[in-house]
Amino acid sequence: MFISNAYAQTAAAAGGTESSLLSMLPLVLMFVVLYFVMIRPQMKRQKEHKAMIEAVVKGDEVVTSGGLLGKISKVGESFLTLEVASGVELQVQRSAIVQVLPKGSIK
Repeated sequence: MFISNAYAQTAAAAGGTESSLLSMLPLVLMFVVLYFVMIRPQMKRQKEHKAMIEAVVKGDEVVTSGGLLGKISKVGESFLTLEVASGVELQVQRSAIVQVLPKGSIK
């Protein structure tokens, strides 16, 4: 009346390899889409940010990650000195620079 265990196991084993490959396909496709949608653009942004930080020179007007606006007065290896007001200078890390503003933005 019921199918014996041996017959049920052979039926499952015969179609098992093909169905397991097809079940892995959506997972692989999901990782490929994730790479092109999220990981690759993030790597591109990091590369652009690194190039921007390395290119700053004395006199550039910048915005820090804390929202401070200032003009670079001294450039060091890993630190910059920002003049945020006349006579007020702050020392910040290079990595804190978020954006370089066009000349004349800060008055």
